Amino acid sequence: LRSCSPGRARRTNASRHTCLVARFGDLYARERLDIETVLRMSISDMEMVQRIIYAAVVESFQAAKIAYRQFKMRVRKMLSRRHSGPESLEDTVLDYIVRHEDLYDVQDSVNDVIYSLSINPKLSFPAEFDFVVISSFIRELCRVAFSMRTLIPPLDVAFGMDGELFSETKYHRSFGSDFTAALVAYHVWPALMENDVVIVKGEAVTKR
Repeated sequence: LRSCSPGRARRTNASRHTCLVARFGDLYARERLDIETVLRMSISDMEMVQRIIYAAVVESFQAAKIAYRQFKMRVRKMLSRRHSGPESLEDTVLDYIVRHEDLYDVQDSVNDVIYSLSINPKLSFPAEFDFVVISSFIRELCRVAFSMRTLIPPLDVAFGMDGELFSETKYHRSFGSDFTAALVAYHVWPALMENDVVIVKGEAVTKR
């Protein structure tokens, strides 16, 4: 059992929030484009490439959320045996997780995401294609998503659905969209949410 600094999570919350939001923006602005290039080597349809990337982001956040919940339960069970305050047990657990995020088994989440993508009925790809080629991208998404669960309040990506009403507060329209269309044809990148409020817009394609 490593030592823990009480109050660490709350003391560093603002700075961690800023860094993680910026990192999410970098993943969208830079790594996403690199992964598009990688995927285009095997998949010619640009719409399918963008759908795959969007699905990878959503699945990574879901996998990290589940892993965080399980990790937190184990830490709470371990620390409850010797907890005496003055901080609440919940704060002590969060402090421990923030200090030891390296104990997160990210590879397990990456494997879960790759499996989910491979059986997603909305995605089509050549039989010989292997999502392992984007595993480094998925790994970073999972790490960021896991860290976002340690924030107060936690951050998460918005749920999106093909055919939903386009929201100006939630998304930017992709280049090539029909700007008169009211419905989302498909999503390119999810919006980032804090307490059901959009703090970083996503990107979507609108078509009639």
